[in-house]
Amino acid sequence: MRLAYEAHAGQLDKCGDPYVFHPFHLAEQMPDETSVCVALLHDVVEDTAVTLDDLARAFPPQVVEGVRLLTHEEGTDYLDYVRAIKGHPIAERVKLADLAHNADESRYAGCLPSDAVLEKRRRKYAAARAVLLEGQG
Repeated sequence: MRLAYEAHAGQLDKCGDPYVFHPFHLAEQMPDETSVCVALLHDVVEDTAVTLDDLARAFPPQVVEGVRLLTHEEGTDYLDYVRAIKGHPIAERVKLADLAHNADESRYAGCLPSDAVLEKRRRKYAAARAVLLEGQG
């Protein structure tokens, strides 16, 4: 929790709220300690100066692997990135929570983007969710 808080210090979300509220929200939904850690750290490598090597010095391999899978590398197609997450129980659980939170348009009250931007997000998150839920009954 401390590392996520410090890494995201000063970052704001699209509506100007502290960004760290997002990983905290995801972590609250997780059923075990490893998933909580992955949820808290899911964006630190992608969005801050923290590296996977930094995480490997402080966390067990299953946490680092979950964060690695959840790190969308520049140049990687978004749905290819999501497909790589599928099948890893912790990364998949965190990504589904991430998609749900990002798709919750009530978060954008007072700062709604254009209809075109909203529609693009809706399609992106629906496609990612479909990939992750494919084959589940």
